[in-house]
Amino acid sequence: MSDSGDKVSATAPSPSHLREVVGVFLRLGFTAFGGPAAHVALLEDEVVRRRRWLDREQFLDLVAAVNFIPGPNSTELATHLGWLRAGWRGLIVAGVCFIVPAVMIVIPLAWLYVRYQHIHYSTMGGGPPFLAGIRACMVAIVAAATWRFGRAAVKDAWTAAVGCVAVAAALLLPRWGVPQTELVILGAAAIAGMLRQGAAASPAPPPGPGSTPNLSATSLALLTPAATQAVAGAAVVAPLTSLHPLLLFFLKVGATLFGSGYVLVSYFNAGLVRQHHWMTEGQVLDAIAVGQFTPGPLLTSATFVGYVLAHQLGGVGWGIAGAVLCTAAVFAPSFGFVAILGPLWSRLRRSRRAKGAFAAMNAAVVALIVMAALALGSQAIVNVPTAAIAIAALVALLIWNINSTWLVLAAGVVGWLSGYLPSVLICQL
Repeated sequence: MSDSGDKVSATAPSPSHLREVVGVFLRLGFTAFGGPAAHVALLEDEVVRRRRWLDREQFLDLVAAVNFIPGPNSTELATHLGWLRAGWRGLIVAGVCFIVPAVMIVIPLAWLYVRYQHIHYSTMGGGPPFLAGIRACMVAIVAAATWRFGRAAVKDAWTAAVGCVAVAAALLLPRWGVPQTELVILGAAAIAGMLRQGAAASPAPPPGPGSTPNLSATSLALLTPAATQAVAGAAVVAPLTSLHPLLLFFLKVGATLFGSGYVLVSYFNAGLVRQHHWMTEGQVLDAIAVGQFTPGPLLTSATFVGYVLAHQLGGVGWGIAGAVLCTAAVFAPSFGFVAILGPLWSRLRRSRRAKGAFAAMNAAVVALIVMAALALGSQAIVNVPTAAIAIAALVALLIWNINSTWLVLAAGVVGWLSGYLPSVLICQL
């Protein structure tokens, strides 16, 4: 693929590129702790800094763009990157590889939850010590990525001013009760950037050889099997027809969800508790907690809910089927949205007005990531060991350029030791 900002498009399908997509996103699926901001930092480390699939400015443009479509933004970012690297097959493979590891972890946790009803994940606080170490490392990864993003996005006094205004808005708008603050901030930045650009956008050149593929019935047909077979699996196993209301609920969530995990809590409480009376508020909090302390997207909380509710109908087999089907239902809309966004994004980046909008939005994205990093730090750095892990990881990233995957694993080991050794010493005393 070209390094030019105006020519980034899906590369021609290649077996080596597809294998590369599998390797990157499957590994990230097992190690991407910390929520969307950390996921963005990990993705940037892999595809921009190490593999150079695209440059940092193009990556930030894409981060800004996915904020305007419903669904889990980090998953949509992963699927779009897969599309850029390996075409339509790469889109599907990247998304599946990013999601499946979390599903494989959540299902056993849901089984334990059903079998031992006294387990309540929402009351675990910081979680096991190894997770505390991983979260502290994620603070360092996000901080390092923020530094790199800032250097790419804040180019002059105008973009610096946009970033400062975005920080102020991120602090004030929630206090004033403004909903969807991220969308408001990015939308305002886009409008400001377009107005500043002034001149009318030049018409996009006609597509030539090797240009972005048109979104056609043929292209969408490639997605149809993957997007529909998982949800249509309910028709293969006749008894699962009783899960259709639950699958429709998760399709609606995936198609309409904007915002953070707090918005997901509201969706779940409104639909699962108050409207359908399928779960209690405590069970919803447990589902959200599992999504938070496992790697991958928070929406794998749907996997947990699907297992718990389907298990009531017929045991473990039903539970696993319900978990898989609910996962497919909640993520299916994201694949469709990215399939539409991909060609549009490449065309938009050739528009003069759109470039102005992206320049302003990128500065706002950096501001939002700074705020997310501060929030993540306040939750993750709670004592001397976690502070030491965060500082050591930041030094390793900025000075020695160590791969973030190895840092995450090392931080988990150090976090476990920091929680395990004091107990051993106390027992010996």
